[in-house]
Amino acid sequence: MFVRIGNTPRDYAWGSTTEIAGLLGTTPSGYPEAELWLGAHAGSPSVILDPSQVDGAPDLAAWIGRDPGEALGDASGRLPYLLKVLAAAGPLSLQAHPSNAQAEAGFARENAAGIPLDSPDRNYKDASHKPELIFALSDTFDALCGFRDVARSAALFGRLAASATNERRDTIESFARTLDGDPSAVLRSATEWLLGGDPAVSRLVGAVSATAETIVPDAGGDDLAVAADTVRMLAAAFPGDPGIVLALLLNRVTLTPGQVLYLPAGNIHAYLRGLGIELMAASDNVLRGGLTPKRIDVPELVSILDFSPIDAKPLAPEHPAPGVEVFRPDVPDFALDHVVVGGAVAEARLPLPGPAIALSTGGVVTIAGAHGSVELSRGESVFVTPDEGELTVRGDGTLFVATPNV
Repeated sequence: MFVRIGNTPRDYAWGSTTEIAGLLGTTPSGYPEAELWLGAHAGSPSVILDPSQVDGAPDLAAWIGRDPGEALGDASGRLPYLLKVLAAAGPLSLQAHPSNAQAEAGFARENAAGIPLDSPDRNYKDASHKPELIFALSDTFDALCGFRDVARSAALFGRLAASATNERRDTIESFARTLDGDPSAVLRSATEWLLGGDPAVSRLVGAVSATAETIVPDAGGDDLAVAADTVRMLAAAFPGDPGIVLALLLNRVTLTPGQVLYLPAGNIHAYLRGLGIELMAASDNVLRGGLTPKRIDVPELVSILDFSPIDAKPLAPEHPAPGVEVFRPDVPDFALDHVVVGGAVAEARLPLPGPAIALSTGGVVTIAGAHGSVELSRGESVFVTPDEGELTVRGDGTLFVATPNV
């Protein structure tokens, strides 16, 4: 079955007022439009445009709850992913997500403690992990992703100190000297100190922020210039926040259109600016690490973080057929197909391993399965039940398809 769905973008303050509407061909609301959710997540389930198809169910969550066997092909299942269009006009909070084991333990612990699910003191809203990926659509999509090589970070703070005035130089040099030793231990200690409320952190944040203002931008990608750009951006949005300094211990990643960044459990990250397609496990579990007025539970955050330095690189796609690329992370919850048909590619065939959500971002395409078909124009989306089997896509356009990764 092909069930047309839609939704209203979430109006988080960091959202763009134009990017989602520009991509999907809709009328801007005049307010920030940060995320368009396509899925069954209780926070904003997709509206079913023709409820008569599904015995009057108004949205995906209601239909799946009423008849999971028909919707998912599994009477005991749930939709394991959430597809989003995301448009960041400014930086999001630094955050990380737990593994399944950590989420199960944390959820049970907070339930036993009697902490209400809607309490601001709650870390775990469910018992699931929340890995995610972002497919860049804008000319550049900027993000922070994982801890980088400590020696490189120490050298960066050394260069910042050299650009600072005397008092600021001493403050920055003092922090740089702490970045020596076992990388994971150093990064853990630095994170705990930066987020722990020591008054000296405010002096360091002030010194780094003021010094960044004196560094001339450089389009060539020099480490110091990139760091200064990061600091200026974060300080404008969150002045005095310790996340400004913590961000300089992380990889700054700039994606170009079509590149994908994968963020597994334990990875500390933040989207800075850009438009993209995001796909994640359907969970609400977020541990924050700065750049936010919301509560930060430092001990719990530190307990789930992966402090191993990484070289953050785009996720490589598979190319199973002309016009199709598939991005598969190392979790079973989701995979993302990017399909472009037209011209030399008359049609594309996609296996359907489970329930799917398809979103058109350009042109007009027809999707056909074993029992039906649907035509999608730019901005339209559809939920596909797994009994449709292999999908055939024809037309002239671009399609994103989310499925389980099995």
